[in-house]
Amino acid sequence: MNNEAVFSARLSSTHHVGLCRLCSAPLVHTFVDLGMSPPCESFVAADAANDVEPFYPLHAFVCDECFLVQLQEYVAPESIFTEYAYFSSFSDSWVAHAKRYCDMVIERFALDQSSFVVELASNDGYLLQHFLTSNIPMLGIEPAVNVAKVAIGKGIPTLTEFFNEALATDMAARGQKADLIIGNNVLAQVPDINDFVAGMKALLKPEGVITLEFPHIEKLIAENQFDTIYHEHFSYFSLLTIEKMAHRHGLKVFDVEEIPTHGGSLRVFFSHEDSMFHREARVDSLLERELNAGLDRIETYTAFAEAVRQTKRNLLSFLIRLKEMRKSICAYGAPGKGNTLLNYCGIGTDFIDFAVDRNPYKHGRLTPGMHIPIRPVSEIERMKPDYVLILPWNLKNEIVAQMHDIRDWGGKFIVPIPDISIIDPKELAQ
Repeated sequence: MNNEAVFSARLSSTHHVGLCRLCSAPLVHTFVDLGMSPPCESFVAADAANDVEPFYPLHAFVCDECFLVQLQEYVAPESIFTEYAYFSSFSDSWVAHAKRYCDMVIERFALDQSSFVVELASNDGYLLQHFLTSNIPMLGIEPAVNVAKVAIGKGIPTLTEFFNEALATDMAARGQKADLIIGNNVLAQVPDINDFVAGMKALLKPEGVITLEFPHIEKLIAENQFDTIYHEHFSYFSLLTIEKMAHRHGLKVFDVEEIPTHGGSLRVFFSHEDSMFHREARVDSLLERELNAGLDRIETYTAFAEAVRQTKRNLLSFLIRLKEMRKSICAYGAPGKGNTLLNYCGIGTDFIDFAVDRNPYKHGRLTPGMHIPIRPVSEIERMKPDYVLILPWNLKNEIVAQMHDIRDWGGKFIVPIPDISIIDPKELAQ
């Protein structure tokens, strides 16, 4: 049977919902179905609480050819990112992470005043501000006008557009090719991966470097991080899949680092296939580890859904017990991942009295779907809840350190992922 016949037989024998956004194979396998959910950053104004709110399927599939885990594009990027509620600078640890990265690349790739650095999805300038002090020419590309405005206010040149191959080709024609292209937590947010990667290839100087950071699907599966799945994250990657992506576009992976951000991420280094960069040994050792973890086998992915359902049952059972004991609970943070968790588990104001967040943009609004009111962090001190549910669990150490005063009234923290754990600040103090 030739390839065409195999493909036709496969199509007729299985129901598929669409094609893989990387390799165009039909998608037939569910990774996890988290039901219907509103876009996770669509915070609701208090006076719009009774308005109709759009909900979309949060159903992730996995490709059995390239093993890309992906959501279909239910929400256009323009409706998610043009006015955006996430400002990177509100996390101290994230800004510090960005500074360490900048110091590293400046030294490793000998960047100076003759170099040109481009960051894709540059947000509020949280990263590029660290190049300002070294006088390294740079450009941020950030589609969210409200966020880009903050970066421009810091003196960071910023283009408010979506990055794609057409924009990259235009920039290259104007002599704006880059020595370094940075993409931190943006690849997952791009529906047309091939157009995006072709754009980076077109913008890169012959001996230039691309670095991309994204959550690692190995960690997502191993640590049950289902709440990192939301509509603005279209794709979830292994290094195995990233290698296939690079090869499609004439790029090579020459190095990889495992970093702790977002519950466990990869920082992957790319160059043109014919560049002078040599492949570091840790690339192949991570690929081998992924193979040992079964990331090239469809069963590894399809087994994930049952673990997620168990986590939901455990968390709800625990919260029900607390409420039956008349305990008060608030949520710390209103991040995207938190809204996935709240909506999938059906946790509303019957469990959580209020949420707090450091970002003033969210104050006075309601969380999408569950409509939990969001207040300033000082509300915890005023209301003295028995338990604080940490929704941005990847920042739990930073949050517990900031909020250790809850021990004064016997308050405790709840961390929901990978399994429910309780942090008692009194015990930490001892």
